[in-house]
Amino acid sequence: MTTLAKGATIRRDAGLYGYERALERQGLHPVAGVDEAGRGACAGPLVAAAVVLERPIAGLADSKLLTEKRREACFDLIMRRAADVSVVVIPAAECDRMGLQHANIAALRRALWKLEVRPGYVLTDGFPVDGLGVPGLAMWKGDRVAASIAAASVVAKVTRDRLMVRMHDDFPAYDFATHKGYSTAAHQAALREHGPCNEHRKTYVNVKAAMRGVTDEL
Repeated sequence: MTTLAKGATIRRDAGLYGYERALERQGLHPVAGVDEAGRGACAGPLVAAAVVLERPIAGLADSKLLTEKRREACFDLIMRRAADVSVVVIPAAECDRMGLQHANIAALRRALWKLEVRPGYVLTDGFPVDGLGVPGLAMWKGDRVAASIAAASVVAKVTRDRLMVRMHDDFPAYDFATHKGYSTAAHQAALREHGPCNEHRKTYVNVKAAMRGVTDEL
């Protein structure tokens, strides 16, 4: 990954779309933002999204700063107004097989490769993703300072939440619809009582402990 092009300075008051505007002035357009959801969950898939924005999205912000209702509204606007959107879902078993970090990078790469609009520059949240064939920048808390990353965070989060709600119907004992696979107290209690299901990530410490607990009782 690279730094911003020379001359592509960003003012502190540039707002959420400042990076995209600066890159466009340098001819590095279109800009794609990528982000993932579910990295910290112990159950369910890892979901990555890539978004190329065409125009501003009303109310857009980091998905973690939005209410569920606002996220859903932003999601609908992004899907209608973005120049391109792609989503990749990495199942729990594949996260275990690959290792979380490898699965995370693979998911971000796949999401970018699925875009039909080829980006001239890529903004990623947190850590760099190499091998994209175009310049890019890894940004600390990128989903709070770059619109395209914020949009990708919304798409990834809403997509994953919907998958977890549907998963609840197959595994109601774990209440996935409420905690979305993250390690809440209620989820931990369900793990201790029932052991893990097929959608749990077996390499996670708390899931391993639940597996041992079930085995000890048999």
